[in-house]
Amino acid sequence: MPPSKRTTTPTAQRQYQAAVRAYVEAGGDESVQRVITAVYGLTRKLDRWYGRQLADLDLTHGEWAVLAHLAKAGDSPVTPTQLADLANVAPSSMTHRLDRMAERGWVRREPDPANRTRVLVSLDEAGRELFTTAVREADVVESDTLAGLTKAQRETLASLLEVVIGGLDDLETA
Repeated sequence: MPPSKRTTTPTAQRQYQAAVRAYVEAGGDESVQRVITAVYGLTRKLDRWYGRQLADLDLTHGEWAVLAHLAKAGDSPVTPTQLADLANVAPSSMTHRLDRMAERGWVRREPDPANRTRVLVSLDEAGRELFTTAVREADVVESDTLAGLTKAQRETLASLLEVVIGGLDDLETA
């Protein structure tokens, strides 16, 4: 193909710069657009990688959300209704999801000893192992993503993002 007909895919850096330029030209604050566009671009790229990783692990996004929530809950079992609310799905959809996950040995459902009409969900050993495997695999890519930063720069970036995240609560109540 002649050189004039070739199509080139812009690099991530060029895509970022073009997006920031467009947002600033439309009236956006450059310092805000640089940060938000970078965070958004990074999130999109990582989300694509996470999607491939979940497929390789034979996990859906919904199943991952359940595994991650249960892992973060630790020894505190969770109700299917709480999981449905978290995943923004109907309780019947969560029931079907939990059925599939229980069949695979990832979760277990047991009657609540304090309220026999309620069911509690917790991670089974296979679910805990799957969660650990997924986190360790993701950590490799995430570490590679931040490889251009020194440890001190990563700490600074984390601290700054934690301030931003802390401010999100204030925005939600406003």
